[in-house]
Amino acid sequence: MLKSEIDKIVANTSGKSGFSGVVYMKNENNVVIESAYSYANRAEELLNTVNTRFGIASGCKLFTAIGICQLVEKGALSFQTRLKDCLDIEFPNFDERVTIHHLLTHSSGIPDYFDEDVMDDFEELWKENPVYNLRSLTDFLPMFQNNPMMFNPGEKFHYNNAGFIVLGLIIEQQTGDSFTDYIESEVFHRCGMRDSGYFSLDRLPKNTAYGYIGNEDDETLRTNVYSIPIKGGADGGAFITAPDMIKLWEGLFNHRLLSEKYTNALLTPYISVKDNVSYGYGIWINKRNNHIFKYHIMGYDPGVSFHSSVYPDLGIKLVVPSNKSSGPFDVIQAIEGYF
Repeated sequence: MLKSEIDKIVANTSGKSGFSGVVYMKNENNVVIESAYSYANRAEELLNTVNTRFGIASGCKLFTAIGICQLVEKGALSFQTRLKDCLDIEFPNFDERVTIHHLLTHSSGIPDYFDEDVMDDFEELWKENPVYNLRSLTDFLPMFQNNPMMFNPGEKFHYNNAGFIVLGLIIEQQTGDSFTDYIESEVFHRCGMRDSGYFSLDRLPKNTAYGYIGNEDDETLRTNVYSIPIKGGADGGAFITAPDMIKLWEGLFNHRLLSEKYTNALLTPYISVKDNVSYGYGIWINKRNNHIFKYHIMGYDPGVSFHSSVYPDLGIKLVVPSNKSSGPFDVIQAIEGYF
């Protein structure tokens, strides 16, 4: 696929979504496309570049899953270890049968602090829980710790952010490190992801895009600084560059993060979500003609949208981050129409 074709695709979709971000594609040997669009900082008219850092919201649940799989590979845990046996935090109403496998596959049934099937507006959470207080994983506990189970463990798939908060707490207890320090050291740095990290919104490093909400045409455009937790964690909120995300995929599939056995464990489609879409450990798996078409991750927050995919049969890796609330899905869909 030629750069000119990608540019046409993005031009067509940006008219609908006002795309702001990066499109970065690599095949087995070469970067095929590396294009940036619109502004990282609109007040200063600073443009996005290929090396701009973007928030990726839930896209980083994969990083949490990799961290857990590393601990399983070391023998500190198993996927069938029960929550009550690996974390010294009281959850009085949780079912004792909840395991790490359940948490990784969104099938635990534990209560969520933000249930995307029930709540439409992520920003509503912060009226009673100010975002500036959410700097660590334990800060999220009062939002779900004492609530009742939603369903029995293993009964069904139900996307759950709190489950990944709990996984992050398990990583902290088992390693003695903060979650973000562990992931930056044992995932990012092992892949050579030197420009990515978990940055506080009030201390963003240079070359980081501000997330934008609203519409510049009617003067409602604003940053997301009061709309998401001030620092990301185990369920979302890391910042990456598009080239760094490619390094993550390469590190995963080349077994620099996990052995082949545990890489395959992470990539196994454990639970069906809908027709031809399954979930592994922190990763979505789509099939076409009964064969895996892509492994992918995605994330949405106010002022953040992100998609990244690996197409194993095509030898292609694609990263599309954005500092607006929509855009990458349309870009990815349009590009996939050419595959």
